[in-house]
Amino acid sequence: MAGRFDPLTRAAVRGGRTDVPAGRAATGAATASGAKERRWTPDGPVDLGLVLGPLRRGPGDPTFRTTPDGSVWRTGRSPEGLAATLRVFGTGPEVTAEAWGPGADWFLEQLPALLGAGDDPAAFVPRHRLVHASHRRRPGLRLTRTGLVLESLIPTVLEQKVTADEAYRAWRRLVRQYGEPAPGPGPELYVLPEARTWAMIPSWDWHKAGVDAKRSATIVRAARVANRLEEAAAMDLPEAVRRLEAVPGIGPWTSAETLQRSNGDPDAITTGDLHLPGIIGYALAGDRDADDAAMLELLAPYAGQRHRAARLVLLAGRTPPRRAPRMPRGDIGRL
Repeated sequence: MAGRFDPLTRAAVRGGRTDVPAGRAATGAATASGAKERRWTPDGPVDLGLVLGPLRRGPGDPTFRTTPDGSVWRTGRSPEGLAATLRVFGTGPEVTAEAWGPGADWFLEQLPALLGAGDDPAAFVPRHRLVHASHRRRPGLRLTRTGLVLESLIPTVLEQKVTADEAYRAWRRLVRQYGEPAPGPGPELYVLPEARTWAMIPSWDWHKAGVDAKRSATIVRAARVANRLEEAAAMDLPEAVRRLEAVPGIGPWTSAETLQRSNGDPDAITTGDLHLPGIIGYALAGDRDADDAAMLELLAPYAGQRHRAARLVLLAGRTPPRRAPRMPRGDIGRL
């Protein structure tokens, strides 16, 4: 899930938190280079590392970067497929965003939703001491809503049944090979390929990226119905889940991981994960062998807010000690 725990590094990854340097970003140089700008004042604290962290797919993600001046940079495509680069920074109560490229207007319009304006942290009531402490330490945690399905779905499919490192490597390779250089100044970034490009990647390039036939076929099927899937970003959770899972190869794990980001749903809890039930079980009840059913029972008091509760547990960092070998790594691209 967004903030899933990595048992090797013993730290929250994939959105648990992305470190954003405490530098002071300047606006003049970027604005002078043709950026469109928007300023927004949220109604409460916003921690950019916590809010935008789930969008980062590993430390070398070519679509996401933080810079020493305290900026968060991301790239993407609007629902119409228009490429854009977005830079977000804030040193006080006001957040500033600058955008470049043909999709800049759409990304600036979506800025409040991206930073959690549609989220309601006040609706969350901690029911466990650990969750309460984690919640109190992170007042700037808001759940992002990108409004974009495919950009979250594809890297999530790449993460099915493999280690995070394998999935991140495949994402980096495919985006750099088939994407396009990001518009605007700033760090060297790429925009993910258009849907029709994903659908036309040949089998040998999937193989070289270490992606097996099952995952690549799922991505191709999703890319072919990309417009229908993008509609799920405006749906309620049950309807959105049905829309995504109508595509063969997309199950509950993949749909939850996607909708946590695209829809910002606070109740989109991940099931079918290798580590999450044991982490939740151990943190809340001392049960390291908890399965999905036990996890859902423990999270039942948080109905409507189960994703937020699970993320706060992960951020707390209380995990069972390792007692089994790690999942073996493989690289089918070398075969």
